[in-house]
Amino acid sequence: MKIGVIGAGAVGSACLLSSILRGIAREIVVVNRDRKRATALVTDLQYGAALSAAVRIRDGDYSDLTGAALVMITAGMNEKAGGATNRNDPAGRLKLLESNVGIYRQILPETFRAVPEAVILVVTDPPDPLADFVRTFRFQVARHLNVDPASVEADVLGEHGTSEVFMWSSAQVAGVRVLEALQQTDQGREELRRSIEQEVRYANITIIEGNQASQFGIGMVSARIAEIVLRDERAVIPIGSYNPKYGVTLSMPSVLGHAGVAQILEPAMSQEERQALSRSAETLKAAVARMHGG
Repeated sequence: MKIGVIGAGAVGSACLLSSILRGIAREIVVVNRDRKRATALVTDLQYGAALSAAVRIRDGDYSDLTGAALVMITAGMNEKAGGATNRNDPAGRLKLLESNVGIYRQILPETFRAVPEAVILVVTDPPDPLADFVRTFRFQVARHLNVDPASVEADVLGEHGTSEVFMWSSAQVAGVRVLEALQQTDQGREELRRSIEQEVRYANITIIEGNQASQFGIGMVSARIAEIVLRDERAVIPIGSYNPKYGVTLSMPSVLGHAGVAQILEPAMSQEERQALSRSAETLKAAVARMHGG
């Protein structure tokens, strides 16, 4: 029951706090390029951790990750620093790819030397898990229906970014399609649909504009993902992993367990949604090709 967190910035701090509050691990190791920052963060958290389930939190080097079942990587350039907060820029978070690939090239060899078998949870932008946006999507739909967000089944698939696909055809509350439950005219439903999509698609930019960094939702979701892996729950959540059918990593509902994604489940979707998902996959493939210089 040991995890590692690489990166002690805003997102790394939120992941740590959420992991401690959920009580998911017995030991958490924090690795950061600036060791002094990691030490300060650990010291700060230790004062409150005594109120949560027993956990040992410590800063360390990559070698201290040995034995971790899961490692979250939150290090890298964020959207604000990387100029990825322009709603009119179709590249979105993908603008950060080149810079963060360079950082990952330094991190990954050290990580794999220490924990070759660990599940790696990529939290740095541009990532694919989509779990943070799924939560946002559920929240927005639930708010309009005036029901508990946990009662809404709604997925956002594909890229964790501007080409993401909203699965309206399968979104439902207690078996009732969300678009029918909205009980509005076709025109009103379409306007509401566009409004929700806009809110979710650019939620991260809205958060950054008001609070410098998008961090707490990501932290809570990352802690839950880590918990699923550590407990081998085999829960089904939308999360990014390599999908042979599309030839790229993208988000799909997947069975998650101690070894990571055990099975990818592709839901039934409308023709429009299928085409949008293919376009999202092509966007990601083009980004990967640029990353490899192809």
